[in-house]
Amino acid sequence: MMSGDYLVIDKRVLPDVYEKVLFAKKLLKDGKVKEITEAVKIAGISRSVYYKYRDFVFDFAETSEGRKVTYNIIFKNEKGLLSNISNYITEKGGDILTINQGIPLNGYANLSITIDLSTVDGDIKTLTEGLLNIRNVEKVEFIGME
Repeated sequence: MMSGDYLVIDKRVLPDVYEKVLFAKKLLKDGKVKEITEAVKIAGISRSVYYKYRDFVFDFAETSEGRKVTYNIIFKNEKGLLSNISNYITEKGGDILTINQGIPLNGYANLSITIDLSTVDGDIKTLTEGLLNIRNVEKVEFIGME
């Protein structure tokens, strides 16, 4: 049985109504519309659907404030690359809570890292993409978020 109240689910397996609720929320948040009635009309959902799910459906990026995230990172074993990864995280405002590098095998190293996101500039998606864009980082796998 699950121990938490939240799940991370790929939106491709969910009914599109959840994404439409997120779209309506974004329209309101960005100021593109002023009224809920207008937002739900553009999103293609009813007001009752919006009110039913608005407090329970969040974009992945919205959940990053005050959270901890764990990644598994595979990278080429090069001098200074671990430092580049940790520097990137701290430059973005992340606080590294735990870091564990495995013994390099066949020229690649495995890194498990947990980051406090409460002071990160931007959202978790941007942080993940930035890690993947570091030279010689081969894979950034999201393990979990608390």
